Amino acid sequence: MNPRIRDWRGRKVWLVGASSGIGAALATELARRGARLALSARSAGQLRALALPDALVLPCDVADAASLAMAHRALCAAWGSVDVAIYLAGDYAPMGAADFDLARAEQVVDVNFNGALRFAATVLPGLAPGGGIAFVASVAGYRGLPRALCYGPGKAALIHFAECLHLELAPQEVGVWVVNPGFVRTRLTAGNTFPMPALLTPEQAATATLDGFARGHFEIHYPQRFTRVLKLLALLPYRWYFPLVRRITGAGA
Repeated sequence: MNPRIRDWRGRKVWLVGASSGIGAALATELARRGARLALSARSAGQLRALALPDALVLPCDVADAASLAMAHRALCAAWGSVDVAIYLAGDYAPMGAADFDLARAEQVVDVNFNGALRFAATVLPGLAPGGGIAFVASVAGYRGLPRALCYGPGKAALIHFAECLHLELAPQEVGVWVVNPGFVRTRLTAGNTFPMPALLTPEQAATATLDGFARGHFEIHYPQRFTRVLKLLALLPYRWYFPLVRRITGAGA
């Protein structure tokens, strides 16, 4: 369904959200595989701390379309074009009905979904056959979950957007990937007080992501021993799904 990317040597890759977590691990692994990297996040210091030789450091804020556009212009001035653009920027706040915070919810959705729209608008005109655009979403976007009132809907919207985009661009041989990780050990998940089954390191997530690019699938999801269970749950009718999820998670108890 997508170009199979097995050899990253010389490929021009722009990572937005590369300063920590999966983004930083993916940048390090791509550098090891010979990719040419442009790294973006709000903190230039954190990007430089990765110490990846020859990487372009282009700080920007995904909440600001002008900031993204400025980083893209600098990238094009240096490279001329981008082969693969990957959106990894994310925010997370566990939130339920009892502690629903509208301002915080809007902030999370703005980073997780609206920022991805801004990123797509920035890079889409320059994408060429054989390359493409990828979005890191989450298995939390598959179906409604407890404590996910702002995180889950933004990720669900991002998955839907990627699906629509794939329908448009696949006939042009431009790839669109959606990456749906399960639990990954990052600063965003460090505050979770509930069990996180099949927890991965960022390095494991980076390797699994690149394995997905090599297979050419539209969706890259991992770890599959966990994500396949969630996919099966997502197929259930609501009258079975809601009671089962409440039982598994203890929601409402």
